[in-house]
Amino acid sequence: MDLQGKVALITGGGVGTGRAAVLDLARRGCNVAVNYSRSEKEATETAANAEALGVRAIAVGADVRDDAQVRAMTDRTIAELGRLDILVNNAGITRHIDHADLEGVDDEAWDLIFETNLRGTFYCSRAAVPALREDGGGTIINISSVAGVYAMGSSIPYCASKAAINNMTVTMARALAPEIRVNAIAPGFIDTRWWSEREHYEVIKEFAAAAAPLQAVCMPEDVSKVVIDLATSDLVTGQVLVVDGGMGIRS
Repeated sequence: MDLQGKVALITGGGVGTGRAAVLDLARRGCNVAVNYSRSEKEATETAANAEALGVRAIAVGADVRDDAQVRAMTDRTIAELGRLDILVNNAGITRHIDHADLEGVDDEAWDLIFETNLRGTFYCSRAAVPALREDGGGTIINISSVAGVYAMGSSIPYCASKAAINNMTVTMARALAPEIRVNAIAPGFIDTRWWSEREHYEVIKEFAAAAAPLQAVCMPEDVSKVVIDLATSDLVTGQVLVVDGGMGIRS
């Protein structure tokens, strides 16, 4: 896929990995819709940054847990930008609960995490499918996590939600072929503002880097580079690509 003149919708696109994906797509001539739920200011600024790179960009609010809002977001993207070729399902959430603390996992945590991470990914994908099938086909890129591959992460519900996204990536790739390709990226620790605001951030980051053979953690740009690769690789579908500095293969 040549990205020049194409249109991408990136959920959670105002900050972190989503913002990096927006700007990398814009640098390659792709018009972008920057979704937000709470970070309107950041999404508006990111859209303005994308426009400064010479493309059309809009910030569009929607809670991915709400099917009606998701469909309205998709309709607005198509109405204002003319088409839809790429969907990046980046919006996500977690709760930090020790895996051994089974009693600490309440229904609110299960509902919030699965409604956002899994159901939100499904809602956005379903709403985008008709437009993605037009103009020669499109692609869906789900931002998952190594939590769904190696069963380690912030909480059991989070790990389970990301594992479900990985499974859904493959089932959707099979169901939507040949017009639409569906892949997922499973990053390890990503050095973002969300992590930097947590207690013991530097210690956690140092530990994560030391645990990886490449002795580094992901930056948002490391993930966005893979977004570009998957968006432009016409024969890749149904894959979950791990980007973790080799953490999962350490001895």
